[in-house]
Amino acid sequence: MAGSAYAAAGVDIDAATRAVEMMKAAVRATHTPAVLADVGSFGGLFALTDLPANPVLVASTDGVGTKVKLAAQLGRWQGIGHDIVNHCANDILVQGARPLFFLDYIATSQIVPEQVAAAVTGVAEACRAIGCVLLGGETAEMPGVYTPGAFDLAGTIVGVVGRDALLPRMDAMRAGDLLIGLPSTGPHTNGYSLIRKAIEGRDLSQPFDESGLSLADALLVPHKAYVAEVGALQKAGVAVKGLAHITGGGFLDNVPRILPAALSARIHRASWEVPPLFRKLVEWSGIDDTEAYRVWNMGMGMVVVVGADVADAMRRVLPESVVMGELIGSDGGPAVKLR
Repeated sequence: MAGSAYAAAGVDIDAATRAVEMMKAAVRATHTPAVLADVGSFGGLFALTDLPANPVLVASTDGVGTKVKLAAQLGRWQGIGHDIVNHCANDILVQGARPLFFLDYIATSQIVPEQVAAAVTGVAEACRAIGCVLLGGETAEMPGVYTPGAFDLAGTIVGVVGRDALLPRMDAMRAGDLLIGLPSTGPHTNGYSLIRKAIEGRDLSQPFDESGLSLADALLVPHKAYVAEVGALQKAGVAVKGLAHITGGGFLDNVPRILPAALSARIHRASWEVPPLFRKLVEWSGIDDTEAYRVWNMGMGMVVVVGADVADAMRRVLPESVVMGELIGSDGGPAVKLR
């Protein structure tokens, strides 16, 4: 039979079908009346309603990176679903967009329905948490392209923002504006190639500090989404001038992406306590502080630029936020100065 021949070549259509059946309920739970096609349609249909004036669609695509290899090693699939959604949501949030829908893509050497369903269930849970529809996706079984046991997860998000609400507002930024950090939940989805090297030979099941949290648990805490926090600021009328998602490239590469050429950022490292996990990773990897702040978020996953006059109001809305620096005039040197 043709099906048997295809299976013998390494592709199991029946396994893919079982995976879809296992994830259907989770996917449907994200649907709203804007979704016009059920799971299994060739393309997702999303009705554009309740749009802001002069709407602008904002889209972003990303992957979980090598964190997925650690998750596979430990057999923990659901968390990486949260990782990919939240990472992508933050990437469009920094331009002021609210999420509309998400599409996931899983590629593997061999489909194991339980693994795929767990990852997609995580995607669906994260989508529901931020009010985003899981509109569709693809699971690709590609033996010979991926090594045995390999698993990759990527996704695309589409959101919307009114043109007048687009961020960053570079023309409104001034020297003296404050940089306020929003705490991360861990390394999020960045720097895991170095992390995996740093933890080689270590017992991941043992507590790594006085909290009792195992190293495995600490490293696989999902990427945090900041949709609710930014929404709370908007509801409170706090004027946000810019947002920088601290992902690959850390502070040194991401903060400059939202600044005008005439301004630089001065970050005071002593303004927050770097969490124990990051201190351990720096010690184990043997890198210097400058590289650490370029590889990892060091405990702050989002940087918010606000005027000094609204900083107190912002901290009342988000008590966990930290004043971590300020904007200064550019001297032609590095756009981010760590002190």
